Amino acid sequence: MKSDDAVKRLFTVEEANQRLPLVRVIVQDIVDLFLDVQQRRERLASVIELRGEGTSSSRFHSEETDQIEEELSSDEEKLAGFVHELHELGVEFKDPVLGLVDFPAQMDDRIVHLCWKLDEPEVQFWHELTAGFSGRKPLLAESISTKLTDLKEEKPRS
Repeated sequence: MKSDDAVKRLFTVEEANQRLPLVRVIVQDIVDLFLDVQQRRERLASVIELRGEGTSSSRFHSEETDQIEEELSSDEEKLAGFVHELHELGVEFKDPVLGLVDFPAQMDDRIVHLCWKLDEPEVQFWHELTAGFSGRKPLLAESISTKLTDLKEEKPRS
């Protein structure tokens, strides 16, 4: 699948939920690594701030901080790679702290986002393209285009 095609892909609720096992693993990797990188960047900033440039140990500290910065850059490239993996799946990554992603979908005659967060068992919310996370609404299977007609049909009662 080409990258351009991935962006244009529209998901049904069922298709989004079928992708969740893989998406969940990738998003968990992003959340964990992002937190680690963020904490290491804060510690590095503190060390650099406390370090005295005129001391005899500044050269040692400079080499050490250069190595840490290289490791951080490498991990930031890994993060970008994870986000790219999601993009290739057609999933839009939104937040590295919440572990938030959107699956583009069609509702009636408009494009919306099916919204999923890492701690949720399945896709349960949607929002307008311009609404974002704060505009999430509970998902009704009947309101999202789906290939399975049985989601729209009422099942006979026994």
